[in-house]
This record gives sequence, C-alpha cells and structure tokens, in this order.
Amino acid sequence: MVKKRIGSFVFLLFAAGLVLSCSKPQRVVRYGDMLPRSNPETQGVATEGILRFLEEIESQGIELHSFMMLRHGKVITECWWDPYKAGMNHAMHSATKTFTATAIGFAVKEKRLKVTDKVISFFPDDLPEEVSPFLQEMRVKDLLSMSTGHDRAPSFTMEEDNWPRLFLAAPLAYEPGTHFLYNSAASHMLSAIITKLTGESTFEYLKPRLFDPLGITDIQWETDPQGISVGGGGMRIKTVDMAKLGQFYLNKGVWEGKRLLPASWIEEVSSPHIFQRPDRTPAENAGDEGAQGYGYQVWMCSPENVYRADGAYGQLILIMPDQDAVIALTARTNQAHRVMQLVWEHLRPVMFDRMLPTDEYAWNDKTTLLSSLRVKRPWLTPEEQSLPIDTERHFRLEPNEYGIEKMIFRFNEQAECFLTIEEKGETHTFAFGEDDWLTGETNRPGPYYLNPRRNPAGMAPFTVAGYAAWPKKDLLALRLYYLTDIQYADFSCRFQGSQLTVTCTNSQYPDAPAIVLVGAEGDGK
Repeated sequence: MVKKRIGSFVFLLFAAGLVLSCSKPQRVVRYGDMLPRSNPETQGVATEGILRFLEEIESQGIELHSFMMLRHGKVITECWWDPYKAGMNHAMHSATKTFTATAIGFAVKEKRLKVTDKVISFFPDDLPEEVSPFLQEMRVKDLLSMSTGHDRAPSFTMEEDNWPRLFLAAPLAYEPGTHFLYNSAASHMLSAIITKLTGESTFEYLKPRLFDPLGITDIQWETDPQGISVGGGGMRIKTVDMAKLGQFYLNKGVWEGKRLLPASWIEEVSSPHIFQRPDRTPAENAGDEGAQGYGYQVWMCSPENVYRADGAYGQLILIMPDQDAVIALTARTNQAHRVMQLVWEHLRPVMFDRMLPTDEYAWNDKTTLLSSLRVKRPWLTPEEQSLPIDTERHFRLEPNEYGIEKMIFRFNEQAECFLTIEEKGETHTFAFGEDDWLTGETNRPGPYYLNPRRNPAGMAPFTVAGYAAWPKKDLLALRLYYLTDIQYADFSCRFQGSQLTVTCTNSQYPDAPAIVLVGAEGDGK
C-alpha cells in the first residue's frame, strides 16, 4: 500500500552532524546503527569545506541521493536528497564487488583457498572440452584484479542456467595477470568459488563474519539461476552500511576492537596489482580516476593512498587512510569522477590534525541550501493550472503487446494522483504528489529489470516515489522513481475528450522507442 511522505523533507539524524558545527564542541553521540556521531570541527574538519562541496554538487546539477562523511571513526555529516531517506536501501551496482572480495578475504583467512589457486580447480564439472593454456593458468588473484586475460568480458542472462560454465568457455586473448579488462563476470566467479567451497551463497557466508558484527541488516542481493550471489552487482544496502564497510577497511580489518580480517589482507586488497593504461605516460594518466591502478575489486584514486569501491551511476565508498576519513555516497549520475574531483578540491584540504573552532556562519549561510536538498523535479505545473480534485477516470486500452488492459486515474482532495494499472491479471497502484514526491512500494518490476541479466526474484517489493505535474492543459506528466534501483519510468498522459494516449519511456533505455498506449474512457466496470 502506498504511504504518503509525511511533512516536508528534513535531514534525518542531521542534528548530530552539520548542525552541531554551529555550537560548542559536543560529546560523541552513539546511534543505534553502531556509528558514533560528532561535529566536523571537533574532528578537525572545517564545516565551510563540506558546505562548499554540497553547494558545488547542487550548482552543477549532479544528482546525489545521499552523502555521509566519517572522520576518526565518527560520522560528522550525513544528508539525503528527498525522496531518498536514511532507512532506504539503495542499489550498489559494482560497489558490490568489494563485498565479494571481502568474502574471499575471509576464505583466505580460514585457509579454504589461496589467491594463487587455479580457477579451474574449483569447477571440474564445468570446464570446456579443451582447456586452453591460458585458462589452465588463471588464478583467483587474476579474478580479483580484473586481469583474467579476456579481451571481451563475458556476459550472462537469466535464460542461461550455468554462469561459471559460460565464463570458463569464453576465449582468452592474453596471459592471465598481464592485461586489465573490467569484468563483472570475473567478480561473479569469485562468488561462485565461495559457494563451491562452503555450500553457501556469498551473502550467507558473509552474514556471521561481516554483516552481523558490523550491524548490517536488511540486505538484498540478487542471485544467478543457481542461487549464487551475483558477485559483480545486485546488492542493495543503506548508506550507513557502505560507510561501515569503508570504516572496516580503514581500520584494517578491525571492528569495535575485534580483528575480523588480517591487516595484511586489507593491505593486499588496497594495493595496485595492475594498471589500466600502461600504454600512457604518468602525465597522461594524472587525474584520470580510471587509470590509477586496480587492487582486489577496488580502484586506486589519484590522490596518493586513497582507494574506493565504485558502482555504476556514482555509488562510491572513498577510503582515505592518510586523512583517517571515509566518504560514502549514492547517486544517479554519469559524473562520478567529477564528484571525486570535488571531494579532492573541497574536502581533503579542510581536514586537519587538530580540533577547530566552531564556525557558526558556515551553517547559517547555507541553511537554505541544506534544508531543501531534493532530487530535481522533472516538470512544474504552471501557476495558472493545477491537478484535478476529487476526480476519477477509467480508461480501457486497446490491445497491446505489454498486456496493459486498463488505467484508472484518481485525484483526491489534496490533488494527489493515484494511477492504477491492470495488466496480465495483476493490479498495481502508484501514488504521485502534486509537484512533490509520494513514496510507496510495489511488486511491479521497474526499468532496471527490463534488462535480461537481472533477476528480480527475492528482491521485491521495490521502494518507489511518484511525482506528478500538469505542464499543459491536457497533459499529465507522471514520474515513477524506483528508489532502490535508481531508475525511473515516465508516463506522459494526454487527455483529449474521452480519449487517452499514454507515452511511456524510462531512464534505463533512454534511446529506445517510446511505448504508446491508446484507450477510451469506460464505465469502470
């Protein structure tokens, strides 16, 4: 059932972060998520730099969904862009890979494997008829460092029931360990190895070893057709959980005084094992965040001794040992490298090794910006127009290949729109706020799951947010944002008398032809 977002957006838990920079140094506050809170100046960070960073994000139109900064193990800043909120899971995409590498670390610690073990030794029943010399030599560390020897990364779909077998059958062009190629299939093989060794999914294996000790709960993780956790993506967690993983790595495998992984493993993970562009000079690679070297499922960054977990559309965990800092953020942007540049420009320079005096003006000058953070509204309703009130209209659609039979539009007394879609024997209702977001849940897969590689099994319900505007007299524009998968579907609904034309597009496939549905108003029975 769709639930209306109550009240205007506020910064959840923000009073323990930036707000404290306006007052005298505060004692450390510990929250239920196991991460203590403090204020920036007490931890040697200038609030002005944090605000400049956020101001640049806003002015450059970069769509962040959350931002959390830790210094000396304490959260000093956290904020979310409405309709995103602290308690929501968010798609990690390839930041999942770092969790997969962590599972390998535990298996190494438990002496279940060595990174020098040959990959084929784990899959004797899935090998091709002819095992090439390169395949014979591929090691676990080659999977970890994206240097398997492929010149084209294998890809899988949900129609294929054995992903490891497909990976092992893919031809190799280079000697393993000598050539970098970003390869999510290699990450999945790491997860498959965990399952082969333990009989558990990587999620199940990590639960008592990492997730439970760090207090990471409510995890969602896609699986392949064999039930193997997707090693290269498919995880949904909260921003605070990203921050915990970053702090765990910053602590070199220690959590709350207890060593969970050897420091030597963390060092091995965070050291470059291969370089992406060895053909270029250091000057040509300078500042290129994709060419600083690759560790074990983490990227090296251009500032010395900084590394990151990195997922598509800007899911980042930045680990900064020299500054004793962690930054976790989620986004929907193709400008992740620009986001990192802004971190280097505005945040690294304002971290000091001493307590700073509080800066009341920094907060006061930026209060308006901070209290209004929200995902950009796609359309606006002109002042002379508004959504209908207390109205309901039923439309039966002409036969279409998508099986959508009926659409019902209902507007309540607050001019909120509720769209009901009847399709293939199922009924789905979504809520849309007038020039605002209404949040809810749905079992209807969103645009991301139109990709045949995705497996929605066990991942629903999806958290969604609906936004409505009436940009023209006869045009109702609806955006349904799948918050947990950071993609959205747009419904452009044109009403002409008793006729309805709905043009459907989505962010996952922006260049695909639009879906056009046509219907006529019926009696609703």
